[in-house]
Amino acid sequence: MGRPGLGRRQLLGTAGGLAVAASFGFAALGTGADALTSSARTRVRYWNLFSGGDGANMQAMVDAFHAAHPDTDVKASTLTWGDPYYTKLAMAAAGNRAPDLAVMHQGRVTGFAPGRLLDPWDIGKLAEHGVREADFNPTLWKRGVVGGELYALPLDVHVQLNFYRKDVCRKAGLLDADGRLPHAASEDDWFAMLKAARSKLKGGLQTLGMHANDQNFSWWFFVAFYQQLGGGYFDADQTGVVFDTDKATRVLEFLRRHVTDGYAIAGSDDAAMFLAGAPFVWEGDWSVPVYTPAKIDYGATPLPPVFGTPGTHAESHSFVLPHQAGRGGAANEGAYALAAYLVRNAATWAQGGHVPAYLPTFEDPAYTKLSPQREYSQDAMRHLATEPHIWFAGSTGTLSKRVGPLIAGSNLGSTRPDATARAMKSALEALLASKNPMDGKTAAQELKGAGA
Repeated sequence: MGRPGLGRRQLLGTAGGLAVAASFGFAALGTGADALTSSARTRVRYWNLFSGGDGANMQAMVDAFHAAHPDTDVKASTLTWGDPYYTKLAMAAAGNRAPDLAVMHQGRVTGFAPGRLLDPWDIGKLAEHGVREADFNPTLWKRGVVGGELYALPLDVHVQLNFYRKDVCRKAGLLDADGRLPHAASEDDWFAMLKAARSKLKGGLQTLGMHANDQNFSWWFFVAFYQQLGGGYFDADQTGVVFDTDKATRVLEFLRRHVTDGYAIAGSDDAAMFLAGAPFVWEGDWSVPVYTPAKIDYGATPLPPVFGTPGTHAESHSFVLPHQAGRGGAANEGAYALAAYLVRNAATWAQGGHVPAYLPTFEDPAYTKLSPQREYSQDAMRHLATEPHIWFAGSTGTLSKRVGPLIAGSNLGSTRPDATARAMKSALEALLASKNPMDGKTAAQELKGAGA
């Protein structure tokens, strides 16, 4: 519980994942790989948290970078996803043992930058490598800014999607003339779709997989639908909680109904159910490499806009510069070159399902041919539902650990939705008053210190 499943973290343990690795001409990577040659003059130390299919795609991109920049070698190290990665990165930066370049979920940047564990990007130097703010979604770019400086250079947006089986939905009469699933414009529309699809199910299958008992997925889905209602979390100066318990209750009732009405089976293997014929599953875009090799007829859209305004939960893998005393020199130049190359050549990365952050990639023929990516990518990029921009948020952050179990409990019927909403507000109030262990300041103190 609390961690994405097979699609993202264990892909190379499947036959499909092994095929991905083999297609790039190298074996599965455990703890990292070197692209080192004795003749290279510059060496860049690069930390990331990509395993499975993501790891294979990233290594292919690093290999391509080295082929294009033979004088720069990359020492790429893959660390354990989640808190172990961020703990080690913080310790390395604090102890002046940091790598030259690292990957970070964008939502975690606000927890690291104020503690001087990251160095800001030089916008002019990025421009020299062909990376400019104008080539990114404005919302995405601004989320990497802390105190007026850019700390997170986005590689992608990874979003929660509504995967659907076209064979089942076609039998239920749900597809449009183009063979795609239309957006459900209301709760009634969505549950009508589920009812129609359930009528065509094989025995023992659920209608929707939604990871009902998983704290991370529960939180991510809540973020999406709460934003569709226009809900907020904190005021502008981060001194007060503006969490709307009425809107939150409405979202929690919506999520819970999937379980109480029998559309979702809590604790089921949602991916296996989908592969066996379940019509819908809500899952991250990283599941594309799991479902595509299975040769099933499927599509994917952002989460249904049941509350009127589109919005699907989004995080971003971004590149950061871990703090180094006296950062500069050839290794720093190499870090800029590597990050810019990976961002600008993201069609390979997008094979893993992620939406490229660098907008010109949407015109790359290598990207436009990808399916189902072309069905959901631009729509998802336009309607990003993100966690609050505050130090305790972000992937596997303290916020999801505090409120995720509350939402999962509501999904399973352990608590009433209205009581859960009040408990969530209390948790937000406690977190807002707490201090960031990286610098010993509350969110309001950090915001004031940054001059925002």
